[in-house]
Amino acid sequence: MTSNITSSQTIGPFSHEAWRWAVDATASVASTAPTIVIEGIIRDGDGAPINDAMIEAWLPDAFSAEAAHAIPGFRRIPSDDAGAFRFELSQVTAPMLGQPAAYITVFARGLGKHQFTAVFLDDDAGLAESAILQQVPSERRATLIARKHGPAHYIWDIWMQTDKETVFFDYT
Repeated sequence: MTSNITSSQTIGPFSHEAWRWAVDATASVASTAPTIVIEGIIRDGDGAPINDAMIEAWLPDAFSAEAAHAIPGFRRIPSDDAGAFRFELSQVTAPMLGQPAAYITVFARGLGKHQFTAVFLDDDAGLAESAILQQVPSERRATLIARKHGPAHYIWDIWMQTDKETVFFDYT
C-alpha cells in the first residue's frame, strides 16, 4: 500500500503549537499608515486546506509606521481549521509601484524547508514594471497577486503544489 504522507507529516514539525508563545503577531497593529487586509486559504496539492501552517509576512518599510508594535513590519499567522489566514498590513507606500505588499514565508507540514514568496496587489499601477514579477514567467505571475475584494481588502490563496502552485523563490 502506498501512502501520500511524508515523514515530515508523521513526526512534525508542530509549528502551529510550538510557535504561539514567541510573539503575538496576529493582533491588529497600531499604524500611522493606512492599513489593508489580505486573506486567503493555504492549500496542499490535492486542494485540501492546510490547517496547521504558519505564515509570516514581512514589510521592511513599515518600521516607522509601526513603531509601537513589538516587531514592526512583522506578522506571524497560523492557518485555522479551514486553512484560512488573514493579515492586516500597513500600506506605507502609495501607490506601491511594483513592490510587494509583503514578503511571505510559509512553514507547513510536509515541508523540509520553509518556502519564500511575495504578494502583490492587483490594483498596483506598477505591476508591469515590477523587477520581481519580471523574473517570473508571465503565466505564473497571477499566483503572486492578491485580488481586490473591497476597499482595502484583498484575497490571495497559497497553493503548495499542482498547476496552481504559488511561485516560491530561492534566496540562497
